[in-house]
Amino acid sequence: MTLPSNDTDKKKPKATVRVIESTVNIPLPIMVPVPEGEFIMGTSDEQIMQLYWKEDWAQEWHEDGMFRIEQPQHYVYLPPFEIGKYPVTNADYYRFVFQSNYKLPKHWIGFRFAEGTENHPIVGISKLDAEAYCAWLSKGTRREYRLPTEAEWEKASRGSDGRIFPWGDEFDPWRCNTLESGLEGTSSVEVYIPAGLSPYNAADMCGNVFEWTSSRFLPYPFDPDPPPIGKERPRYVVRGGAWYYTRRLARCASRESYVEDYISPAVGFRICRSLD
Repeated sequence: MTLPSNDTDKKKPKATVRVIESTVNIPLPIMVPVPEGEFIMGTSDEQIMQLYWKEDWAQEWHEDGMFRIEQPQHYVYLPPFEIGKYPVTNADYYRFVFQSNYKLPKHWIGFRFAEGTENHPIVGISKLDAEAYCAWLSKGTRREYRLPTEAEWEKASRGSDGRIFPWGDEFDPWRCNTLESGLEGTSSVEVYIPAGLSPYNAADMCGNVFEWTSSRFLPYPFDPDPPPIGKERPRYVVRGGAWYYTRRLARCASRESYVEDYISPAVGFRICRSLD
C-alpha cells in the first residue's frame, strides 16, 4: 500500500546542553529523546482487518465507521523533540500548586492528593491547567516545556513502524492499566516498566490516563491552514486510553477529544520539549 506523504522541511538537530540545576529548586523532569524523521501515523485498512477478526468490538467499530477518524494512514515528518518519560504525577503537580498558588484539583481532600498516590498521574485537570503547569515549569527551569502535539504523542508511543500498541501489535493486559487490568483506578507510573515501555522508553503511553495534546481535533490529513472554529467550541485531542476504558481506546492511533476546560478522573497529561 502506498502511503500519502505529509513531509515538512527537514532540519538538522542542533547541539543541546543539559542543565543540571534549575533556578528555583524545581527538579528537572525526566525526559526521553525522540529523533527527527518520519513515522507512520493513523490506522491502515490492513490493521482494521487484523483487529476485525480478533476483537469483537472492532467488528462493531468497523461497521459504524468509527475507525474513519484514524484514517487515512500517512507519513509524518517531525523534527527532534523530547517527551516526558512519565505522565505528570500527583507529586509533580503538588509542587506546582503550592509554589505558584494555583487552584487545587477538585478531587483533592485536605489540600493534598490521596495518601500513597504520589507517583500516580495527576487527573481531574483541564487542558488549561496543564498549560499553566507547563508555563510554571518553563519559567522555573528556564527551559521551554509544553504539551505535545498529537503527532508527537503518537510517534513517541508507537515509534516509526506503525505498530498498534507501544510494544507491538498484540494486546497484553500485563503491560498496561486498562479496564482489563481490573485495578479500577490509576496506578503508579512505574508499574509497567519495562514491559509497557514505548520504542523510545516512554512509560504509560497505553492506559492509566488519557493525556492532553495541544492539537485541535481535525480530520486526517492535517490541513496546514485549519478552518476557522466558528460558533462551536474547539475540541482538543487526548491520547492513550485510561484505566476506566478498554484496550480499544488504548491503541497508539486511537483518538478522543474534549473541550479545553473538561476535567475527568481519567484524564491527565505529560510534557514535551522541542530540540531544534
